[in-house]
Amino acid sequence: MAAKNALVRKENGHIDLLAAAGGVRGIAESILPGLVFLVAFTLTRDLRIALVGSVAMAAIFLVARLIQRTPLTQALAGIAGVALSAFLAMQTGKAENFYLVGFLTNAGYIVAMVISIAVRWPVLGLLFGYARNEGVGWRGRPERLRAYRVATWILVGVMALRLAVQLPLYLAEQVDALGAMRLIMGVPLYAFGLWIAWLISRPVGEPEPSPKTAA
Repeated sequence: MAAKNALVRKENGHIDLLAAAGGVRGIAESILPGLVFLVAFTLTRDLRIALVGSVAMAAIFLVARLIQRTPLTQALAGIAGVALSAFLAMQTGKAENFYLVGFLTNAGYIVAMVISIAVRWPVLGLLFGYARNEGVGWRGRPERLRAYRVATWILVGVMALRLAVQLPLYLAEQVDALGAMRLIMGVPLYAFGLWIAWLISRPVGEPEPSPKTAA
């Protein structure tokens, strides 16, 4: 599982943030549909044009993966999310509802991570544990369990910050500002939070297992 997990370490022992974000293609698939929507709507103020452009961009990524026969999971999730967002915006006639699905997804992640902390199976313990070849052995060590709970709270804080900044913009119908904040607080903020969580949860006083060593 450690070998298949995107949260792996580079030779210097640091987490590979690019891989964690899905690589260059994964970042592009996450950012470009929203960027196309924002730019098109800002320039034309035409909701239909902006939505068509966004869905078309997501479809291009899906077709590219089909042609290259690469895994479709991220592209399918992306186009499904963009299509649902476009549907909600078109049905309501409100451009800000293009971002509604993102709010619900973000809130769902917060709830899931808080529950994982409460039941002593913090999400980042599972992800980082395999990346560090700890497996789930960290659960039997109070200091490691505590470190991974703190790490997961950091990611909860990142997602809560997104809602705190973006929800007022959504309620005020500030579509341009909301779109800009979604881009800024998307992959870059997520990667930064993940990096901080990785550093916070590193074992203290002992070297981490080699990434090439089996658990």
